[in-house]
Amino acid sequence: MDIPGLPARRSALSLLDAVLRRGETLDQAANAALRRVRGEPDKALARAIAAEVLRWKQDFDALIDSATKQRLADDAKPRQVLAMMLAQWLRFETPPHAVIATGLPLLTGGPRRLAHGVFSTLVKREVKLPAAPTLPEAIRQRWGERADGIAAGLALPPPLDLTLKDAGSAAEWAQKLGGVSLMPGHVRLQRGDAITGLAGYAEGAWWIQDLAASLPARLLGQKQGGRVLDLCAAPGGKTLQLAAAGWDVTALDISKRRLERLADNLERTGLAAHVVAANALEWEPDAPFDAIVLDAPCTSTGTCRRHPDVLHRIGPAQIAEMAQLQARLLERAAGWLVPGGRLVYAVCSLEREEGEDQLSRISLMPDPIRADELPPGLTPGAEGWLRTDPGMVADAGGLDGFFIARLVNESVGSA
Repeated sequence: MDIPGLPARRSALSLLDAVLRRGETLDQAANAALRRVRGEPDKALARAIAAEVLRWKQDFDALIDSATKQRLADDAKPRQVLAMMLAQWLRFETPPHAVIATGLPLLTGGPRRLAHGVFSTLVKREVKLPAAPTLPEAIRQRWGERADGIAAGLALPPPLDLTLKDAGSAAEWAQKLGGVSLMPGHVRLQRGDAITGLAGYAEGAWWIQDLAASLPARLLGQKQGGRVLDLCAAPGGKTLQLAAAGWDVTALDISKRRLERLADNLERTGLAAHVVAANALEWEPDAPFDAIVLDAPCTSTGTCRRHPDVLHRIGPAQIAEMAQLQARLLERAAGWLVPGGRLVYAVCSLEREEGEDQLSRISLMPDPIRADELPPGLTPGAEGWLRTDPGMVADAGGLDGFFIARLVNESVGSA
């Protein structure tokens, strides 16, 4: 019989192997890695352990190396098990004896004795983690002067943001749910409760959406009956926002499975949209649109506080591949606007190649974002676009990293 809690640790180890050795995301690896874990609490624990190892991996590795005479290989199983043990002790405050009881059974023979000795040494030293995770050197070089601020935003898992169907009801829902509102139509909660059990879920009064992720659709404002295309729309947060703001929404995505989630959200909220399953690189609209939101596929490095696997999976090759796709999508979308129509381009990426550099390739003109359109603490750059990162709005719990630009079609005949 398994030691209580051991299946969750085995699954956490499988998750780490999938991310670090095979380059999978935590979400991609979850089904296979968690299939033998019973109960949602243990599944959540397995994911939490893996996520904390990935979030603090540089620091756990440094502690492990400080207590070994010969450096363990990067992919050595004892290294990953020790990192899991340190995550439970230093991040979850699990007593060392309990950590040992559920950690050492993951190893056999000499590696078990090695792990026991290293962990015991670190416990005796009463080691501590720094205030913020240490980023891999390649990432620090890419993010430059922003790196320290971003790292500070990764120290804690993010809070839970809700976007409200009725933007004017933020104060009411903040009080009802015990949260805070950072701008109209938004409520922020601390994580903990099951989402489906919260007031307002069943009747579709709100949906989950990071505050930064809600900004692109907000930048188009209210438009009763105006035609808007939500390109790469699934799972649908921006579609719901646009529909609630009065737009006639066409939601297009290549993934039929993800569009099923969008359809479920539309049904739950009672909102309407024209849902299209198609490849945006091949699809053609019947008529141009008044507005387009292109939240393009990207490396998602801006979501590193909730998906720390991106800190270890993404490099120059993935960035270049995504930048090429984004450029093609932007070029096509720019031709689907009416004269005077606006396009909001967004990526949840911290990489310049996927953000600022994309704008040099497009014929549309800037429509600068204004400070009064943003939550307190955020300011557009001098060029009129917005870049957010996890270190911003820190006192209120931070937000995801995004690049957002609003553009306008000033071709002949524009209003």
